[in-house]
Amino acid sequence: MDYAAVGKRIRAQRKKLNLSQEELAEMVNISTVHMSHIETGYTKLSLPVLVDLACALGVRTDDLIFDKESLAREELLEEITLELKGCSKNQLLVLRQILVSSRDALYKYLSD
Repeated sequence: MDYAAVGKRIRAQRKKLNLSQEELAEMVNISTVHMSHIETGYTKLSLPVLVDLACALGVRTDDLIFDKESLAREELLEEITLELKGCSKNQLLVLRQILVSSRDALYKYLSD
């Protein structure tokens, strides 16, 4: 687990809620020093503290552990894959060509 990245997400959510490190630390019953170390990735955080932080910040633990951008991309790819499962081979060949043409047009459009 990338503790520094988790710490950055915790810090970002804390700031979004206008909470100080002291306030958040108090909410989850840890010291301010420990809270600082978590946010900087200096220390590993335990599962119970992670859960308490997620609850205090009003987010899911997954939101703190995983990068939402890459997770969202993976979810989109999974949804696309599910849509394609019912297609025949010929349909998939046509859809692949549509996808390639669309992607090429997008690259051209965005580079102009």
